[in-house]
Parts: sequence; C-alpha cells; structure tokens
Amino acid sequence: MKLAPTTICSAVALALSASPLYASEQPHPSTAATSTDETMTVHAQSFDDYKVDSANGAMRTDTTMLETPQSVSVIPEIVLDEQLATTLGEALQNDASVSAGTQKWNREVFYLRGFELSSTNGYMRNGHSLFTHYMLPIETLERIEVIKGPSSLLYGNAAPGGLINMVSKKPTYNSMVNVGTDFDDLGSTRYHIDASGKLNESGSIRGRTVLVKQDSVENRTYSTRQERERDRFLGYGVVEADLSDWGLLSVNYEKTQDNAPLDSGSWLDTSGNRIGNRETIRDAHWSFIHNDVENIGADLTVYINNDWEAKLSYNSQEMTRHRYDSSPKTTDQTIIDGSYTLDPFDRHDTWKTQAFHLDLHGDFTALNADHKVLFGTNGQFYDYEQRRVSGSTINVNPGDIPTNPGLDYNQATSTYTDNNHFYGFYAQDLITLNDQWQVLLGGRYDMYFADGANAQDDVIKGANDSQSFSPKAGVIFHPSYNGSIYANYSESFTPVSNVVNDDNSITERKPEKSRQYEMGTKWELMDNRLLLTGAVFDIEKENISITENGITTQNGIQRHQGVEAGAQGQLSEKWFVMASSMFLDANFDKHDEYQDKRPANVPEWSGSAWARYSLTEKTALNLGVFYEGERWADNANTVKLDGYTRVDTGASHKISSDYVTWDFRFNIENLFDTEYVAGTGGSVSHDVVSDVHYGNERRFKLSVNATF
Repeated sequence: MKLAPTTICSAVALALSASPLYASEQPHPSTAATSTDETMTVHAQSFDDYKVDSANGAMRTDTTMLETPQSVSVIPEIVLDEQLATTLGEALQNDASVSAGTQKWNREVFYLRGFELSSTNGYMRNGHSLFTHYMLPIETLERIEVIKGPSSLLYGNAAPGGLINMVSKKPTYNSMVNVGTDFDDLGSTRYHIDASGKLNESGSIRGRTVLVKQDSVENRTYSTRQERERDRFLGYGVVEADLSDWGLLSVNYEKTQDNAPLDSGSWLDTSGNRIGNRETIRDAHWSFIHNDVENIGADLTVYINNDWEAKLSYNSQEMTRHRYDSSPKTTDQTIIDGSYTLDPFDRHDTWKTQAFHLDLHGDFTALNADHKVLFGTNGQFYDYEQRRVSGSTINVNPGDIPTNPGLDYNQATSTYTDNNHFYGFYAQDLITLNDQWQVLLGGRYDMYFADGANAQDDVIKGANDSQSFSPKAGVIFHPSYNGSIYANYSESFTPVSNVVNDDNSITERKPEKSRQYEMGTKWELMDNRLLLTGAVFDIEKENISITENGITTQNGIQRHQGVEAGAQGQLSEKWFVMASSMFLDANFDKHDEYQDKRPANVPEWSGSAWARYSLTEKTALNLGVFYEGERWADNANTVKLDGYTRVDTGASHKISSDYVTWDFRFNIENLFDTEYVAGTGGSVSHDVVSDVHYGNERRFKLSVNATF
C-alpha cells in the first residue's frame, strides 16, 4: 500500500517539471476558469468524464478545485451508474477516507478520516443538513461530494472528519427520458424512470422527475427460513424557473418509503470466530422497520449585478419510523450453547428538521488584491417525539421460532420529546494576491439551544445551550497554472446533549471541539482531464462523547494523523480511473477507559480503484479493487477484523438508433467471493461482539436501460 506517497511525489515532480514552461504563458486559475469550465462542460456532455472541476459544498461559491484549500473528492453519477449502486455505502466505497460501521435498523453508518458521521449533522442534501436514520437514496443524485476535515465555518455543528454533501439532479433544457431495470441472481429487482426537459416553449421553466421501485433480496435467513427482503419506493420531482434576467427559482420534492424486516447482524466471540452461521438472523421474523421520509426544498437565486448574487435556500424534512424490534441480546450462555434473549418493543418516531441558508457573495478588488467574499447565515430547527411500549423478555435457543408478543405503540402512556435549534453567522474571503498566491480567511459564530424532555424539561432546559466561534484560514501557492499547494487550519464544534442518569441526576457535558492542520497539493494533468491530489492532516478532538450499551461517557482526546492520495479522470483516450488511498494513525488519548486504543471500524491502510477501458465507442470493460486493512471491531480493541481485498468487474454495450439508445450492463460484485466484515456497531457484551455486518457474497447483476 505505497500508493499514497508514490502518487503525491509523482504528481508534484511531473507538474513542477512543467512549471517554468507554463507559469509565464498561462493565466491564473481564477481567470482561466471560464475557458476551462466551457471546455469541460462540452466534454462532460459525452457522459464519459470521471473528473469534476468543483465542489460547491466546500466553499458555497463557484470556486475551482485548485482554489479550494481543502481536501475534497467528488463521486460523479457516471461511476454510480457503472457500479449499479443503489445505496450510499456502495457509492462511498470509492473514497478510501470513508469506512463503514453498523447497518442495523435499515440504515448505514460511516466514518470519515476515522471519525463517525452523525445522523444529525454528518450528511447534507444540496448543502442542507439531513436526518439520516434510513438508507439514503442515490438515484436522484448527480454527484456526491466528500468534504474532508472540520467544516463548521459554513455549516456550524459538524464532525471533525468532514461532511457528505449529496447534490440532486437538475432539470435539463433538452428533453430526455431514461427507463430501465436491473436485477441480480438472488432475485432482487429495481425499476426506474428519469424524465427531464422544458415545460414551456421558451424553456424558461424546466422540470425533472425520478421514480424508483426496488425489491432487494439478501442471502440471510430468519429461524422460519425466510430470506430477508427490502421493499423501497422513491419519488423525486424538481421544477426550475428563470425569473426574467434577475433570478432563478427551484422547488423540489422527494419521498422515500423503505420497509424491511430487522437484521442486527452476526456475532463474534472474542477470538474473532463467528457464532453460528453467516446467514443466520437472530432478530425475530416478525420484527420490522417502516420508514417514510419527505423532503421539500426551495432555492431562490437573485443576480444583483455581474459581480454579486444572493441565494436563499430552505429545506423541510419529516421522517416517520415504525420500528417493531425484537432486540436480540447475548447472555452468559451464548458462548456455550448459542442461546440468547429477545427484549421486544414497539415504537414510533417522528423527526422534523427545517433548515435554511442565506448567502451573499461577490467579487471586488481592494488594496491591490482580488476578493471573492461570502457572507451568510444559516439555521436548523429539529423536533423529535417517540412513543414506545415494551414486552417481556423471551428466551431463545438456536432454531426456536419466537412468538409475536403483539405489542402496539399506540398503547404508550407517555410521549418522549426533544428539540433543539441553532443559528450561525459566517464570513469568508478568498483573497488573490497575485498569479501565484491566494489566502482564505473566515470565521463563524454559532448559537445552539436545546430543550430536554418531559418531566426533566425544567431542569435541563437551557443547561445545554452553547455558543462557539469557529475560525478557518488557508494559504494557496500556485507554482503553475495547473497546480496548487495549500495549507489550512480549521476548527469544528459539536454540541453534546446532557445525560439524565438512573437516579434522575443530570450530568452537564461540554461541547466537543476539534482542530485540524492540513497540507495538500492538487494537479490537473493530461490537458486538464486528470486530477491528482494528495494531503497530510492532523486532527485532534477533545471532550469526546462515546455511547455504548446505553451508557454515555465523555472525556479524553482523539488524535488522527493521516496521508491521503487520489487520482480521478482520463488517463488516455480509452482509460478512465477513480482511485484513492489513505494511511491513518488514530488513537484515544487521556481517556479513562480507552487510553492508547484505536477507534472501532477504522483501518490503518485503505484503498480503492475503479477503472473503465473503452474497447470501442459502444463497448467498455470495468474493473474495481477495494481494500481495507485490519481494523478493531470495538473501541476496547478486543477483536481484530482481518483486512480484505474485494474485486468487482463489469462490461457494458450500447446500441443506438435515431430514436433510442439501449445500454446493457453486466457486473460481478465480489468476483472471488471473498468473505469479509464490512463494519460493526462496536459493542461487546458477555464476551460477544454483536452487530457485525458481513459484505455481500459474489453477486451477478444485469441492467437494461433505454434513453429516448
């Protein structure tokens, strides 16, 4: 795994050797952006390009990758389509800085640069924070931006590892309809339609809609011998309208219905051996989760003049979840005879999240320097309520079929509620001193308010209110027009809820605070068709909060130091590649329980590569290699998970006529049928690691698409 330093050194050496030739002949990236963007836009219309020139979520302005003093990777739609990806996890495998955790409760958890991404502040849709206790759909996305390092400057409450920003598809001027289906050897099916085009003769009003119906089958079974199946519906619509020549209005709606029986994963003993069969599901066959999610958003852009524009955006999300859980748990006898218990309950949850951004950005010249400034404010309002009833403990031996206790959350005698909200104000200035030097300065002030629940309201309310200032600074050196070397310093801030103890006492907890130092380099080669990146970083997080087995502790420091490298774009006329690698040294320090331990699910070495070779204009081959080194299954470092290398492959062929283009694709996931653990929940009880999730066995996938 010497890819990271080798890639960085090669990129810098090659680019620097060309610097004297180009530095005096080529314009600065900021002045060359127009011509470069036009060229790349034409190229992107061929739908062949892996390289993306900017990530709006990183700076919230139209800034190129070379002018962004931060590590960012972008996973484009073409890669998602080639991989027949249907989940966010299948998309994020393309970035080595992301590792997977638990998959129970019909959702996915990820770690970025070794820090867990929270379901309340780790993921964004078009720059707005989402609540993500469900399997996030990706069929509505045109790209996924992985923004690395603390990002509190623009978004407030955020984890130190970074953010995942999912960018939705937009309407097109030209009419387009794509319909298709894909299925696998287990019987899973997915049908979709994507239609876009102008809604009036002039094209000033445009629309797009995406509909998806999926029924997935997994090779895991309940005690009744039933296989686990997941049923999902996705509907998305967006309308975009030009408001004369002074503005642009966009309104969108997305609905997800996702139903599946529960699967809390496999179990391992402390020697790392699996308890029972890999296919065994210990959750009862009558347990399930029904998720219903609605997102409604609107964006208004006002063009003040040629240099200034304002943008107001709003998103409202409501998620309801009915979770009928059997909650399997280990006992002292589990290691001996495989027996366990069920602690069933029925609960209904409702999360409501409203978020807004108001940005004003523009360009001006002052003090012999060019300024690209951003002033903004954003906020989020979060409300939650839960109703729950519990049943009696059920003892289960291997092979037993437990009886449904018939619980009903409507019989709950009380409702648990929680709500919080925050406001933030931020300013950012990208200063261009000359053709070679740029400086980024920014700061943010946050106010966070949280209310407690029920009988504890009067005690907790106000106790968890927080305020914070988050600075960010960076410097960029351009040794030539096609490269940059940068350094940055940034901080992040995460409020932490208070804890109500068993004796009704309250422990007030401090906000988690993080800081990062990062140095990196970015180079555009091969006539701007290939982007090479590299970065080294040092992140420290204090007042870390860890919740395990229902108990929350807060103390100590997490220190993560690492090296990243990436390559994305076109290597030659026929070769395209998206590759990344990371080395990460991560550990707990000054911690009462986990001193010098490594966080769970965080490998030291990781790498990924996905490539396409075009045999002809119509036929192409794909090859993917995904590697994760050894990891610990838990924070106490009790069980070590083996490293693994998974190989995927595929082939595609197009048949075109005057009216329709047919696209046929055949993929093999996990070509060599490698057995590996994709991630765990990180908990150990009675010498058993539960919540262990294996990667898919070898799977054959076939898709057929028609574009009109």
